[in-house]
Amino acid sequence: MNTAVARWCVLIPCLNEEAAIRSVIESVLALGAPVIVIDDGSDDRTQEIVAALPVTLLRHTERRGKGDALRHGFHEALRQGYDAVLTMDGDGQHLASDIPRIVAAAARYPDHLVIGARLLDREQQPNGRRRANAVADWGISWACAQPVADTQSGQRWYPRTALDLVDLPAENFVFEAAILIAASREKKLGVVSVPIASRYHDDFRPSHLKPVRDVTRITLYTIGRVIHYGHIVASHRRSRGTPVIVNT
Repeated sequence: MNTAVARWCVLIPCLNEEAAIRSVIESVLALGAPVIVIDDGSDDRTQEIVAALPVTLLRHTERRGKGDALRHGFHEALRQGYDAVLTMDGDGQHLASDIPRIVAAAARYPDHLVIGARLLDREQQPNGRRRANAVADWGISWACAQPVADTQSGQRWYPRTALDLVDLPAENFVFEAAILIAASREKKLGVVSVPIASRYHDDFRPSHLKPVRDVTRITLYTIGRVIHYGHIVASHRRSRGTPVIVNT
């Protein structure tokens, strides 16, 4: 596995993932990658399972949301001296086998965020989710002023420049949109995507995302960012290009 890029770790925020978290972590450890896990107040066996593995475990005594879990993890990664972070969810929808390709893309595009974009096997996506993701891609790409494939994916590579945005005032699922937008507009980072499979199976636990509440929050935040940065027409024009897809 290519580790010639910056010193990096894998960051896994989780909430009640006792069914999948052990296999997820062990598959990452098998690659030789260091792991930081943030347990966001789980009330099942997640903490017990993770504590028995050779990883850094951060524990929230109460649920604080995915945004604060990621923020806590980013701070810990910086404290430990990492220069980049690769995030993935703990429910099994993201595979460690995709990590080498994402790392390879990061080495090829050093001043970019890299997204594991769910572009393969898209027929598995429920129609409602597919439409919602398409709308999110349109709006967040506009706010980023560059085309981005799969703005809702949680499997991402954040270079150090993006980690400097750790204290952005955004919570819950808005945080991932906020850091993507700010990295694009304020840090002038590009975004590339590595195709990964869409995985929606009956044995996955239900998403923690609340469609009405969280999509509304993301939408309002995105609209605010489009207005904040100005040059609205030019930004929209720049967002309508073709996303950079890297088949490593």
